[in-house]
Amino acid sequence: MGPDQDKEQIEARLRDLRRSSIMHVDMDAFFVSVELRGRPELRGKPVIVGFPADRSVVLSASYEARAFGVKSAMPMVVAHRMCPQAVIIEPRHKLYYEVSGQLMSIFESITELVEPLSVDEAFLDVGGAIRRLGPPLQIGELVRTRVSKELGITASVGIAASKFVAKIASTRCKPDGLLLIRPEQTVPYLHSLPVNALWGVGAKTADVLARMGIRTVADVAATPVSSLKKVLGASGEHVHRLAWGIDPRAVTPVRLEKSIGAEETFAVDTADDALLHRELLRLCHRTAERLRASGLVARTVALKLRYADFSTVTRSRTVHAPLDSAQLLYAVAVQLLESLGDRSMTVRLVGVRAEHLEAAAQTSLQLSFDRRDDNWRAAEQALDRVTEKFGSKSVLPARLLDPGSGTR
Repeated sequence: MGPDQDKEQIEARLRDLRRSSIMHVDMDAFFVSVELRGRPELRGKPVIVGFPADRSVVLSASYEARAFGVKSAMPMVVAHRMCPQAVIIEPRHKLYYEVSGQLMSIFESITELVEPLSVDEAFLDVGGAIRRLGPPLQIGELVRTRVSKELGITASVGIAASKFVAKIASTRCKPDGLLLIRPEQTVPYLHSLPVNALWGVGAKTADVLARMGIRTVADVAATPVSSLKKVLGASGEHVHRLAWGIDPRAVTPVRLEKSIGAEETFAVDTADDALLHRELLRLCHRTAERLRASGLVARTVALKLRYADFSTVTRSRTVHAPLDSAQLLYAVAVQLLESLGDRSMTVRLVGVRAEHLEAAAQTSLQLSFDRRDDNWRAAEQALDRVTEKFGSKSVLPARLLDPGSGTR
């Protein structure tokens, strides 16, 4: 066999491997896993990350806690009732975002085509890395090994010809698994699954389809598009395409978060302006800390207020110069709060969000004639260093030491 034939065979092999080069990588119980790195004695036990207040929600649960029915976003009071023996750990958001940054760096060292979905999961297109790192299955194992060795947590990896199927694969092999679904396996595999495996088919849609006798993905695939559109509207065609594994979307790199923010639900609804201001300051510090940790600055500040009847209002303001200081965020947030005027009812939740983000390294922070702006920034950067060394509650603004804040 001549060199030309060898080259043709190699190229044909690469083309075949690239047919299944989309990867979905998802951490297993991310917040819990990060916490257990420093508390190995809790491994194998039910653990919940979240604030213990009744009106807080579960942020993450270990698989041992999930066995009792505990799920993310579940009210803590319900989770505690289901699993009273669970160990509850208060969240450390800054730590999670630091680990997330390290995780994304691992992904980006493997391929430039990384599309983060959240702090702990992303799509990767590894087609361009096959010559360098081997077949997709080998690359998936490399990702899991590096995440385990470098970060001390576990990842589940799904590999397929499309984003939709890759995500299904990662879900089906959790925890700490690896699953490759080849192109020729895609349709048979999908048709073995229940209908709620399809994106966009939640409990209500599943009930609608069940009334039509549709309970599996195979049932959806066998149903005429016109019939699906009658009950699902325009999404009927989309669901039918997914049932046949058709998902042409490419992995689209996303380098910056669209927004960074924090919010808090009060233990008791409040009309106290002083309490609202204290909580706004706390949230602005959390948001600014995450901005600086991510190397970002914001051009827009948004305020969110949810009243006792669950109605929600938002207000936002674009600032003349990008910012990453809690005090500057707070000044704008207070102005937005005051712009709402007199409130007709008590407040259940307050939130702050930094939007229209830019990389700080590529943005010129405008110098202010008021030296206090720069002094605040320098002070907060010093606070970052103290927090990194001694923990998130080592040093706080005096106003946040008030024990009557009413929140956790």
